[in-house]
Amino acid sequence: MARPEIDRHEALDISTEIAAKYFRALGDPTRLRIVEALMEGPLSVTELTHYLRIAQSNVSNHIACLRWCGLVGSERRGKWTYYVVRDPKVRKIVGLVRTLVSAHAERIAACTRVDG
Repeated sequence: MARPEIDRHEALDISTEIAAKYFRALGDPTRLRIVEALMEGPLSVTELTHYLRIAQSNVSNHIACLRWCGLVGSERRGKWTYYVVRDPKVRKIVGLVRTLVSAHAERIAACTRVDG
């Protein structure tokens, strides 16, 4: 049985939805702080918990999301798991966002159309 064809417009809509979901993964302040912390080097959940001053279960939940979306990876070292930003493109995305934010911070902060 042949699969129904997806037209180009529908494929673009699917691609756009996935891209938006990827940005939502980075759009959570805690997840963004985790990614930025991991850009400095590998950290365990315990270290992230102390750094962020939030519950371990909360950190673990955010890490799970970031891993699922491919934003961070993990490495085992003995009995500990350390989380890392493996893809240099993630670093570029965060760096570009920081540059854009610094250039437009007042307008972004004042925007009422995007949840804050």
